[in-house]
Amino acid sequence: MRKTPLLCMAAAAWVLGGCAVGPDHQRPPAPATARYTADPLPPTAPGADQRLVESRDIPADWWTLFRSDALDALIVEALAANPDLRGAEAALRGARENVLAQKGAFFPSAELQLNPTRQSVAPALSSPLASGSNLYALHTAQLSIGYAPDVFGGNRRQVESLQAQADAQRFQLEAAHLSLASNVAVAVIQLASLQTQVRTTHELIDLSTRQLALFRRQQALGQIGAADVAAQEAAIAQAQAGLPPLEKQLAQQRNQLAILLGRLPSEAPAIAFELDALRLPPEIPLSLPSRLVEQRPDIRIAEEQLHAASAQVGVAVANRLPSIGLTASVGSSALRFSELIGPGTAFWSVGANLLQPVFDGGTLLHRQRAAQAAYEQAGASYRSTVLGAFQNVADSLGAIQSDARALDALTLAERAARRSLEIARKQQAAGAAGSLAVLGAEQAHAQAALARVQAQASRLTDTVALFQALGGGWWNRDDVAVNTP
Repeated sequence: MRKTPLLCMAAAAWVLGGCAVGPDHQRPPAPATARYTADPLPPTAPGADQRLVESRDIPADWWTLFRSDALDALIVEALAANPDLRGAEAALRGARENVLAQKGAFFPSAELQLNPTRQSVAPALSSPLASGSNLYALHTAQLSIGYAPDVFGGNRRQVESLQAQADAQRFQLEAAHLSLASNVAVAVIQLASLQTQVRTTHELIDLSTRQLALFRRQQALGQIGAADVAAQEAAIAQAQAGLPPLEKQLAQQRNQLAILLGRLPSEAPAIAFELDALRLPPEIPLSLPSRLVEQRPDIRIAEEQLHAASAQVGVAVANRLPSIGLTASVGSSALRFSELIGPGTAFWSVGANLLQPVFDGGTLLHRQRAAQAAYEQAGASYRSTVLGAFQNVADSLGAIQSDARALDALTLAERAARRSLEIARKQQAAGAAGSLAVLGAEQAHAQAALARVQAQASRLTDTVALFQALGGGWWNRDDVAVNTP
């Protein structure tokens, strides 16, 4: 009967533990919009055999749509060896372990203690022993059990917050995965573009040098003046000045690719990438705007951070409410270790503790208000992330349209320059034009080709950016089994 009050208190604590103070997290609704841009998009981008397919899902290995075996191999290597990705995986494991550690507070704690001592009582004091001896040994073995019922759900809110942080870390991993694949794809495109630009610039310098030689011969014959020669020398100098920056970018891009692959710069892949080996995907999957909030890793991170902040409000509220602690201990004390399990040596105790904060100078109140402010901040950050995500998609779609038109115009310009060169060469063969006209046509064609290569690289890069802006299809990977959209 003496145990009845304690049992009733434990039962009441267990019943009250079914509720948790603080706000219950509600997932924010997706923006109510039917499209990403202000104006409807044309189904086909101009100047390219490419079509936007709305409501189509993005494949997990979206980079294979560029149909480049070299690109596929490099991205697979990067995903297997990049240290930043391994670090994100370790951070996720640590976050999940923190959740499990906090869940341990749901269970009673038990400690076993063994305390042997050798004691001497002053002769002026009476001995505690029946024998009256002042020098004795005492062996004590004790089992202590403690339990703090989660009456108002403070611990559950803390677990909820840590679980949300673990989920956010999981989406950090997905963001790192997507960013790595995108960066490798962009690095390959830029590397191929720069290699072509360097090669074309060398051709331009060579053509300009040959043209300068003709100018100097004409000057020697008195056909042109020094001003024409000086202008051609300036053109050569200008072309030569543009070469070192391109070579610097090429070296830096190769080093960047090596780092993405988890290699040292000295171990950069010695691959001559060709821009024409990369194909524009004929169809670009374009997910619905309502799905973007589920597919973008950064939005999911912001949502989980909002969830964690919401749970922290509950933790702060629970800290201001009463807390209950239940304790029990049982043990044995004896003068000899072998007598610990003998009769007359046992002892036990059972207790309960009720703690209600009364005055703390407003500390707990202000912590609750701070948690509420952090929750509101997380909400604003979530809305900002959503707006930024929609802007990314809209910008990528607009860039694809704009660069497609630019590529179309520059491709036509290159074709026109090629036709002009062919005509100049035919005229030279017929004796109707000299070498100077042919060199000028060759130079114009090389410059047109250089501009077209830059536009082609931008077109490919914009397509990569759109795949990244749409989330990259991580939810379709085989190793993704939880929290998928």
